Amino acid sequence: MSAVDINGLDQRATARVVLIAAAAALGGFLFGFDTAVINGAVDAIRGNFDLGAGHIGFAVSCALLGSALGAWYAGPLADRLGRVRTMQVAAVLLAVSALGSGLVHGVWDLIAWRLVGGIGVGMASVIAPTYIAEVSPAQVRGRLGSLQQLAIVLGIFAALLSDAFLANTAGGAAKALWLGLEAWRWMFLVAVVPALIYGCLVLGVPESPRHLVAKGRLAEARNVLRQVLDLHNESALDHKVTDIQQSLRSEYRPRLRDLRGPVAGLLPVVWIGILLSVFQQFVGINVIFYYSSTLWHSVGFSEADAFTITVATSIVNVLVTLVAIALVDRIGRKPLLVIGSAGMTVTLGLMAWCFSQATGTGAALTLPAPWGPVALVAANAYVVFFGLSWGPMVWVLLGEMFPNRIRAIALAVAASAQWLANFAITSSFPALAEIGLSFAYGLYALFALLSLGFVVYAVRETKGMELEDMRD
Repeated sequence: MSAVDINGLDQRATARVVLIAAAAALGGFLFGFDTAVINGAVDAIRGNFDLGAGHIGFAVSCALLGSALGAWYAGPLADRLGRVRTMQVAAVLLAVSALGSGLVHGVWDLIAWRLVGGIGVGMASVIAPTYIAEVSPAQVRGRLGSLQQLAIVLGIFAALLSDAFLANTAGGAAKALWLGLEAWRWMFLVAVVPALIYGCLVLGVPESPRHLVAKGRLAEARNVLRQVLDLHNESALDHKVTDIQQSLRSEYRPRLRDLRGPVAGLLPVVWIGILLSVFQQFVGINVIFYYSSTLWHSVGFSEADAFTITVATSIVNVLVTLVAIALVDRIGRKPLLVIGSAGMTVTLGLMAWCFSQATGTGAALTLPAPWGPVALVAANAYVVFFGLSWGPMVWVLLGEMFPNRIRAIALAVAASAQWLANFAITSSFPALAEIGLSFAYGLYALFALLSLGFVVYAVRETKGMELEDMRD
């Protein structure tokens, strides 16, 4: 990566900062794995505990309430303990949740352990993008910030691939596998491994220089900046530390009152962050990753084929996220969001039309030719547009768009809103599907269209801006 001049400082993104960002982004892998692993277990859990649409919707989505709680408290916790220690706490919660979820005896046990894991996911969802933004040089911050979304989609892929392998090995998600435990239980248990790896890796990453400056640990902050920005000129280091001090001088521990502003009680930038989070979920993306195996099974595909389709969709998601990483610092965040919103509106509308052609109800629902293949193509095209835009761009923007003095608390509020929106969409889908899949996807298409107008008129481009230059 070539050297560039920013505010008179010669900064070079080193291999070290890439490795540091990648280690932190592994929290996103756990985020994706933990939230998607339920996909392959939905039908087995429904049958094992004899659950109706409302109960299975809550069992699937309950972790998202924990995520909202974790996201809410992650900011203050990170300001008090530091970014690195908070990531370690998240790793422990995720490991404990995975173990507990795999050994449950009833649906309420499962809900409780999923809530614990959700808290860890929520913490990771806030701290990883914050940390990556704070250690990254401005000229590559978008690409490094996108590692969070790449890790999320890799986590989703790993979870769905693992689900498919375990279900196929056992002959079905509800069938017994190793040690007499059903395959769906092992789907949760395997998440212990990446949680422990994450916890070990973050032991080796340095604390955020901005957190160190806020705590008055200037010598440590200078050392971290020297490593991650490849700055060896002492005056340049002094200049950078001074910039950070000035951006933090008003308050080191932001509170909710700092978000107050003239627009419905909040600063405009906070509302923009909240709406970015809400629209990211209201376009229905997690319906694809939480319920797709059940969805394709319900319209005539075999259980094995439904798992295969789901894994293939997650591969598409990974590949297109790599494209987004290559483009984010070249053409910017806002143009990609516009492209994504327009594409999702069209593809979701097509999915709604396809499912309007379905015949039968419940388990007997089928999509007559040629609507089944068309729906598959539309679903994957939808994932392409989301993965190119709203998937990675929202996390990049949330990590960098807020002024330093309110970043932690503003990101906590925005991420909490995202998890609550995710819960609303995920828990409501089984009931919406009973009304009609055409209605559900038509509703998501409407939100995609609204997101297009929101981006055009409200979202500000942040490409190439220093974090110290962000304004309310």
